[in-house]
Amino acid sequence: MKYFEDFTVGETFTTPGRTITDADITDFAGVSGDFHSLHTDEEFAKRNIFHKRVAHGVLTLAITEGLWMRLGIFEESLVAFYGIDKLRFTKPVFIGDTIRATLVVGGMLEKEELGLVTIKNEVANQNGEIVLKFDADLLFKRRGREPKTK
Repeated sequence: MKYFEDFTVGETFTTPGRTITDADITDFAGVSGDFHSLHTDEEFAKRNIFHKRVAHGVLTLAITEGLWMRLGIFEESLVAFYGIDKLRFTKPVFIGDTIRATLVVGGMLEKEELGLVTIKNEVANQNGEIVLKFDADLLFKRRGREPKTK
């Protein structure tokens, strides 16, 4: 677990990998209601520019957030996902691709009893191709300071 004060600008973390499955896409379509044929219809997808089904971009983002949690540094100290900037889906993610994220602390800002940490994310597939980039602003607890509840 890392509190706000434990981070340093430029610090880098790399998540474990995670392979995208057909079940991931099917389950996400059901949860989100996004049954676009590009994700759910193999024959349609064959006629599209990617020539096969692709994972939802937002699914890739959600899995990335799950990969963060596998690092173990956010347990009990992360208060909230505050915002996201510069979100870009740069390449498609396919069934069978394995993704992992590299996180770099890009900035820190004290906010009363909490601290805001900007984490720059690059998500790559098994070939090292960047498939997703974004900056995430995360609120963390500060040592010895309890957030006020309203």
